[in-house]
Amino acid sequence: MSHSSFIHPAPLAPLAAGLRTGQLDLLDTLDVWWGRMAAVEPHLQAFISEDQRQPRLHVAAAALLAAYPDANTRPPLFGVPIGVKDIFHAAGFPTQAGSRLPAQRLAGPEAASVSRLKEAGALVMGKTVTTEFAYFEPGPTRNPHNLAHTPGGSSSGSAAAVAAGLVPLALGTQTIGSVIRPAAFCGIVGFKPSYNRIDPEGLLFFSPSADHVGLFTQDVAGMRLAAGQLCRGWQEISPPDRPVLGIPADDYLQQASAEALALFEQQVAALQAAGYALERVPLFPDIAAINTRHRRLIAAEFAAEHAAWFAEFAHLYRPRTAALIQEGQRVPEEEVEESREGQSLLRQEIEHVMDVHGIDLWICPAATGPAPLGLDATGDPIMNLPWTHVGLPALTLPAGRAANGLPVGLQLVGRWWEDENLLAWASQLPILAEPEAKRA
Repeated sequence: MSHSSFIHPAPLAPLAAGLRTGQLDLLDTLDVWWGRMAAVEPHLQAFISEDQRQPRLHVAAAALLAAYPDANTRPPLFGVPIGVKDIFHAAGFPTQAGSRLPAQRLAGPEAASVSRLKEAGALVMGKTVTTEFAYFEPGPTRNPHNLAHTPGGSSSGSAAAVAAGLVPLALGTQTIGSVIRPAAFCGIVGFKPSYNRIDPEGLLFFSPSADHVGLFTQDVAGMRLAAGQLCRGWQEISPPDRPVLGIPADDYLQQASAEALALFEQQVAALQAAGYALERVPLFPDIAAINTRHRRLIAAEFAAEHAAWFAEFAHLYRPRTAALIQEGQRVPEEEVEESREGQSLLRQEIEHVMDVHGIDLWICPAATGPAPLGLDATGDPIMNLPWTHVGLPALTLPAGRAANGLPVGLQLVGRWWEDENLLAWASQLPILAEPEAKRA
């Protein structure tokens, strides 16, 4: 199969509307999806293997049709197949988090986000591959744009599955850059909401102070639909006035590669040509200190989360994961508390800068460059780190291609708990490059 055959259009919004109204027959549609899974998944390896996936899905779909025979009463995501990153507990599925630990020792009640999507009518296509415990030890998943490249991590399978059209919606998590980066690498839309805007209960936590439940789709309209099902207190809004865009013009930006920065400046020029006002403002003069603080905070919390398991199963952890636990064990508790306090203080400082300069959204590269060659690493999340640290909502849009032909993304960051504005503005923003899925 050629690389282009691994990319397939599957925008969530029209699919959900078709299934809900009955314009698309659910069982026939599932058969089409199953055929695509059978053809593509052996190459991509985005999902945890499952022997009875097809009969299980048909039983679940038949039950859904019996429960909602009247199209007028169907929930918003009726019949939509979803991928669930394998650090979420989901009823009927083991949770192993990309590790060699016994699944029964990691078990727990179903995640709130999974339950909520099922209540909205979604069908779980399966668990998607994650790096080991959502850190840096990769799984087998490949980038559907080029199988020799990483899809990013830690939500590797979720991003690849959506990009390849195996599901139109998938759950992921972000502790540094595990939603925004793989979405950018795979040329799709990735959304990390404000901290705790989506209930994180039922995760195998990496770092409770930094973990965010996030989402992957091919379309912004679909992302708005999905976010409305999961985000606490979601309000449907009319698109607000055109935003003023801010660029964090300091050492933070210089962490990206020269190619990524050149592409970003092309994106900036396109936005200016479309009439958007832009402000270049120094924002992170101490980015190195922020990076260190975040990494030490999450290491300490990761070590605490894994204390009992690591004591019993240290020999089953892969090297990079074990090293993070050992690093976290050495971080003093007073430093952890200071870092937690620093998260909210830095968020307040950023919002003050936004007030002073009239900035509505920050824009910046979604990653340091396109997806790296090879499957032994998942790329650098550094461009996502400060936004995750302070819990502001972030979104990436497909925004062109690097010299090697792989996608790059534009990262948009909004105000605290104003996720609705972020997604509404993203739906108006000129798409700077057609996603590959729409060209295939």
